[in-house]
Amino acid sequence: MKLFFTAKPKATAAGILIEFFGEAQSWRETNDVLEPLVELIRLIRPLNIKDEQTVDLQEMISFLKQNFSCRKQLSIYLKEIFKDRKFNKILSDAAILQDVDFIFEVKKRIFAKFLPYQPQKDTLEYVLNQVFYLANDAIWLNRIPLSQLSELYELLKFKSIYESMEPNSVLSEVLIAEHLLIQRISGRASETDVIKMVPEFEDLESPFSAFEQELYLIEERIRTSGKHYIASDDISFSQLLVLQKQCEGFVDKAFHNSSKYGISLRVNQNLLKIRQQLVRLKFLISLLTVDTDKDKKNNGIALALELIRFNCYKNNVRKFIGESTQLISYEITQHTAKTGEHYITEGRKEYFKMFRTALGGGFIVGILCVIKVLLSKADTSFFGHAFLYSMNYAFGFIAIYILGFTLATKQPAMTASALIRALEEGVVQEGKGAEKHKAFAVLFARVFRSQFIAFVGNVLMAFPVSLLGIWLIDYFLHYNIAATKWESLLIDLSPIHSLAIFHAAIAGVFLFLSGIISGSVANRDKHNQVYFRITEHPFLKRNFGKTRTVKLAKLYEKRWAGVISNFWFGVFMGSTASIGLFLGLNLDIRHITFGSGNLALALYGANYKVSHSMLFWGVFGIGIIGLVNFIVSFSLSLGLAFRSRAISLFELRFVTISIWNHFKAKPMSFFFPTEKKTHNLIIDKESNS
Repeated sequence: MKLFFTAKPKATAAGILIEFFGEAQSWRETNDVLEPLVELIRLIRPLNIKDEQTVDLQEMISFLKQNFSCRKQLSIYLKEIFKDRKFNKILSDAAILQDVDFIFEVKKRIFAKFLPYQPQKDTLEYVLNQVFYLANDAIWLNRIPLSQLSELYELLKFKSIYESMEPNSVLSEVLIAEHLLIQRISGRASETDVIKMVPEFEDLESPFSAFEQELYLIEERIRTSGKHYIASDDISFSQLLVLQKQCEGFVDKAFHNSSKYGISLRVNQNLLKIRQQLVRLKFLISLLTVDTDKDKKNNGIALALELIRFNCYKNNVRKFIGESTQLISYEITQHTAKTGEHYITEGRKEYFKMFRTALGGGFIVGILCVIKVLLSKADTSFFGHAFLYSMNYAFGFIAIYILGFTLATKQPAMTASALIRALEEGVVQEGKGAEKHKAFAVLFARVFRSQFIAFVGNVLMAFPVSLLGIWLIDYFLHYNIAATKWESLLIDLSPIHSLAIFHAAIAGVFLFLSGIISGSVANRDKHNQVYFRITEHPFLKRNFGKTRTVKLAKLYEKRWAGVISNFWFGVFMGSTASIGLFLGLNLDIRHITFGSGNLALALYGANYKVSHSMLFWGVFGIGIIGLVNFIVSFSLSLGLAFRSRAISLFELRFVTISIWNHFKAKPMSFFFPTEKKTHNLIIDKESNS
């Protein structure tokens, strides 16, 4: 028996128009008044939005031209839907920060993604939520040619937005939104934390107050005049634009001054909100000007498209996080860039100085390796081991930092920012294009060889120090502390017998986070004027003297961010394994320098009776661990640095090609200093600030 199925004909926009707005006029009998519009938009909406693809409505326009009845009923239907709908809240609130609390705003937007807020049914926001509920609706609507939108506007006989100033009229809602925005802007711009960012404006009249007064005067003219608009060349409107520029200059200056005074996330959010409100206000005041009848129609269309766009983007999480974190990440990476310049060696003198400081770092790590094995024998809980390991690492890293020694892979988080700073500001006297990328490749080679010599110094010193330490304990106490642990110490280094690569990647993430913490603490202290507070502290000046207090303040400013960074790096490194055990996950950390020390402990613990295979994989694993440490830490830091300076990741393509070409031309420069030292490699625009 054969079954035959008849395919259901595909619905079209014309079919929907006939069904709801034909002779039957079924739209008047529907239970849901928005159903016809929802169905019509669903059929118009393209399935896939391609780059620069135009959305063509000509077929529907042609149908409406030929069907007077459908056109008339559709016009009546749309006017009924939009009649007396309030929408000033969309103009004043949608897609603008609602709270300066970053975490709260993120949570609110994420929650709204899954369970959208639904306003009262008498508002335009309710209609837009029901009809244009997809994130890409604003994108495809903007792909419709203006000529087609204008034709639809005329066919459906929409009234000009300037015809009435009655309550709930379009222009009245626009003016209400302008009032709300300018009042909020003026109040927020007067807050103490915001004014502190722009001391240049302290003795000047607030541009926001002047802007508010001028806007009120223009709005009063519009309300009382018969045409309800002004010309674009009106003197008052020109003055309004000047004041608007001054308000924008206030915000730009505040952001620019963050390099001097630092900036908190709360202040950043306040300034960002003011900027967003100014941008919104700029659009709204553009609707107040009309020069020709065509402007009336175009302004109406522009307002409709923007209302939809604002409503579609009001819960955009990615854009919010991007805008909110860019400046903070910039200030953090500015600090790490300045610190990172000290880790980039040029000549032989600096190269071998790095080697000597790396030997010092390896010496301390060798001791830490021995201490950790001793701590592992303590009879305590997971938390106890996490605490003991964390303090061992933390105080060891702080000692390395205070003594001026170098820990391999600690630098990538710093040097990545210095590299991007060089790419952004210009390298070798503002090189452009290919020259800029070539100079960047030279700088990268210096970064890489600095890391290489730090690896060598750490590994060469950590191995004999660990070996000496375990031998001394065995010699004086007759106890081989690694006798029962040597096999696990050796297996943990092998990339094929353990998750050494994954664990090395975890260590790379922690290296990156330590750089973030360092920059964050430095930025916070700058914003809170901690150096100045210590310098002028009356108790300290009275008991220690002015000179010693200044020295204390300078020591704090120079060292504190690094101390906190290294402390938390130690906590991250020391607690990971215990957290993994608690969660039942195979989590741990692997670091190249500790790998070298652990190899020495394993060899002594096994009384040097280790198979050639395991020895090979142990030595090979140390190199792989170091490479993964570097790649992960450097990549994350590079991505943050690109993000903080709004440089496209597409730039990486040209940078990578330049680095590869430079490696082919001068491979040894990636491991040893081969060129003469040049000055002003990195142009430091902040040096005089």
